[in-house]
Amino acid sequence: MSIAPVVGVVRPVTSRDLAAVEELLAQDPVAHCFVASRVRVGGVDPWRLGGDLWGYDDGGRVRSLVYCGANLVPIATTPASRAAFADRLRAAGRRCSSLVGPAEEVLDLWRLLEPAWGPAREVRETQPLMIIDHSPAVAPDPLVRRATAADLDVLVPACIAMFTAEVGVSPVTGGMGAAYRARVAELVRDGRSFVRIEDGVVLFKAEIGAATPQACQVQGVWVDPKHRGRRLSEAGMAAVVKATRREVSPTVSLYVNSYNTAARKSYLAVGFREHDTFATVLL
Repeated sequence: MSIAPVVGVVRPVTSRDLAAVEELLAQDPVAHCFVASRVRVGGVDPWRLGGDLWGYDDGGRVRSLVYCGANLVPIATTPASRAAFADRLRAAGRRCSSLVGPAEEVLDLWRLLEPAWGPAREVRETQPLMIIDHSPAVAPDPLVRRATAADLDVLVPACIAMFTAEVGVSPVTGGMGAAYRARVAELVRDGRSFVRIEDGVVLFKAEIGAATPQACQVQGVWVDPKHRGRRLSEAGMAAVVKATRREVSPTVSLYVNSYNTAARKSYLAVGFREHDTFATVLL
């Protein structure tokens, strides 16, 4: 296995590095939206970020980043910085449940970590990162609206069903039910949860998982299995795009598994196009 020589050093990012961090994140506001949204709110303080932010310092300036929380996210990494980050991550031990981000960076970092951290539960090597920065190409569903606290009792089970089907494990195992409900409630409170509910049944849902003034990232898109085939996802996503571009960010993004041809077809119909390729390693 070829490993790039390490030149710089890995260290925790501090407030003195904030300008360099913001510059790195601005290189691709779409791909870096998740970390950028957290830095925008919490700076680089680990407590406010919900994880550690490590920098690869080469010549006295941070050149690459890795966010280490529940997810491990590489930012603007190179072969040399990935080798250095891998050394640090192996020494610290695995604390994350997944690696996610630009495919080349994630897969190479996993190649370096797998001997110590593997095997993975699943490696999803190709996940198109799609964007839309114009009005949707299909009519928005007028029945899609922002969720309210009154919807939580039906919304939380739908979120659990979506997460379990997508990730392969339930988000409420190990006594995490209250914490997961609180997270869903937070998205609702912040106006980031969209639903279509009829007769107490969630037919469609989606959330804005991360947002900056430049771009936002949609997550948790789900249609009740009993109501699939009615093109609810197309009209529903059109409604989400319309509201989000007007009120949150001009560019809306999401990433999708390459094998989910139905979802990809739906997003293309709405007007999304491919921007990059992500990969996810589930641990």
